[in-house]
Amino acid sequence: MRNFQRTIKNEGRIKGIGLHTGKNAKVKFLPAVINHGIKFQRIDLQDAPIIEADVDYVTTVERGTTITKNDVNISTIEHLLAAVVGLQIDNILIQIDSEEVPILDGSSKEFIECLESCDFMDQDAARNYIEISDKILYKDDENNVEIAAYPHSNYRITCMVDYNSEVLGSQHHTLNKISKFKKEISKARTFCFLHEIEQLHSKNLIKGGDLNNAIVIVDKVLSKRKLDEISKLMGRESVEVKEEGILNNTKLQYKNEPARHKLLDIVGDLALVGRPIKGHVIAARPGHKSNVEFAKILKKSIKNGNLNAPKYDSSQKPVYGINEIKKILHHRYPFLFVDKITYLDESQVVGIKNVTTNEPFFNGHFPENPIMPGVLQVEALAQVGGILVMNSINDPENHIPYLAGIEKFRFRKMVIPGDTLIMRCKLLAPIKRGIAKMRVEAFVDNYLVGEGNMTATITKKNNE
Repeated sequence: MRNFQRTIKNEGRIKGIGLHTGKNAKVKFLPAVINHGIKFQRIDLQDAPIIEADVDYVTTVERGTTITKNDVNISTIEHLLAAVVGLQIDNILIQIDSEEVPILDGSSKEFIECLESCDFMDQDAARNYIEISDKILYKDDENNVEIAAYPHSNYRITCMVDYNSEVLGSQHHTLNKISKFKKEISKARTFCFLHEIEQLHSKNLIKGGDLNNAIVIVDKVLSKRKLDEISKLMGRESVEVKEEGILNNTKLQYKNEPARHKLLDIVGDLALVGRPIKGHVIAARPGHKSNVEFAKILKKSIKNGNLNAPKYDSSQKPVYGINEIKKILHHRYPFLFVDKITYLDESQVVGIKNVTTNEPFFNGHFPENPIMPGVLQVEALAQVGGILVMNSINDPENHIPYLAGIEKFRFRKMVIPGDTLIMRCKLLAPIKRGIAKMRVEAFVDNYLVGEGNMTATITKKNNE
């Protein structure tokens, strides 16, 4: 997955008809600054109000997802949001001159093509991932829906559907990496059953529905009179069903296209959490309602501060053990506060410190009530960050990382003997001229115990 934020480089435009309103809409995609996120703007209204793509603004989920802010609506946003997430775009402004996003062909395909034509631009800021550290579960027993999320190093999604239909049967699909969204998922179109069409029309929905933007599944034989009634509703002279299957013999993009489209909807709806996800989401018989409810659970977990702790498995072989750490850092006992490095890439590192009662500082720091000094927690984080910045140069043996600044640091919980301190450092921007700015966090038992920003410099040994 990408480490740094991304936006589009140029403007893009697309137009079409809304599935439910039947109204024409023009959409313009615009680049956005760091940490802007995904936002919609109704340019057809006075003052051009903006609505953030945020689960807190969801108002309806019937046959599509609608967000509302200050009585301003934008509906059927999920296919467009899925395209944005599938291309790993973090910051974008989406202007629209109507209340509903165009349905196009019923998938994300044309949105993907339009956004790719805009080209992409990397930005000097790290992506702020939601990292699933423990199982998160949502169940709707009434509708037999279950969604769970588990720790994973990528954004992986498994979707299973079962409509008790002989035509569809049970289907499933797994998207192993979000980078495969375009190839494996983006062309999967929305679908409905033939017998649902009258019901949807009676609710004033699918005014823009057509066989060109949806798969219509026929799971029971209908009379000629009933087919004539349905063809009038769909604005066609006639529709034909030679056998149970797909109306007018529409060719499927994938054998399990309905399952893949449900997965597409999950990607779009979970975009409303507001941050990219690292985790494996498994959904059984999901819909927009369950997707949105699960997105609310994820967002609430972020607010409670118990979602982002890195997962630590003591039996897993580390990236660096203590001997490799000593080759990179110049610290030694009793001032070496890193035991393992469990994760390392160009923008992030995770290190482990096992806090024991034998630490020499406990002899003098509240010996009757031993607490790891906050200044040493900062030092431990700085040493882990040192591993990260040294990983960016070709000859680390000839350089030394120094802590140059600390900002907005807060201690949230005491660290005591027996704790395993899990420390994560993320680059806030690419390293330039030997200066690295990092976001640092320390966790114990999945709880955040310390956090802040640090600046480090890399200096050649002969410049000490």
